Amino acid sequence: MIGLAGGTGSGKTTVARNILGRLALDSITVFQQDAYYRDLTELPPAQRTTRNFDHPDSIEIELFVSHLQELRDGHPIEQPVYDFTGHARTDRTVRVEPRDVILAEGILLFHFPEVRRLLDVKVYVDTPPDIRLLRRFRRDIRERGRTFDSVSEQYVRTVRPMHEEFVEPSKRFADVIIPEGGENEIAIDMIASRIRLLRAPGEKATG
Repeated sequence: MIGLAGGTGSGKTTVARNILGRLALDSITVFQQDAYYRDLTELPPAQRTTRNFDHPDSIEIELFVSHLQELRDGHPIEQPVYDFTGHARTDRTVRVEPRDVILAEGILLFHFPEVRRLLDVKVYVDTPPDIRLLRRFRRDIRERGRTFDSVSEQYVRTVRPMHEEFVEPSKRFADVIIPEGGENEIAIDMIASRIRLLRAPGEKATG
């Protein structure tokens, strides 16, 4: 059970993809905390946009931990599907099967002690703020239908202060810190090697 945390736009997804590429395994699942934002469908759309999505309370942590434990125990789960454009959880779910390796990813992953207890290795992706901000603009405008002004307002109002209050301090719980995100080939090689060692005894890894 591998935890991958870091600020928004730090390159967590790139790191996860590069780790998967190193391992060349079929038996691995990426489990994203972003799917567990609390359901806001009862609120009018205008009110949803004012919520603080970067605070730990925005995550339905009870369900996330329950599903993480189920996967660790070898049971499949039905993961929620979140609509980032409408700021609401859909009525659909995705079936996630347990695998030899579960790679959990999220900006607030290490903030919660109940999550940290389930992780065998905790990796923090540490990327300079200006790089993270540029990536945030690109992602939210291209993929989530946001405007430049809305991304700017949200960054100043919640993203930056919540990062400083909750995300950055959680770095102290990491076993490994990766500077420069997915570009750090040496760190990614080390993590991939560690995952191979943690796999089931007698099972030979490839890649």
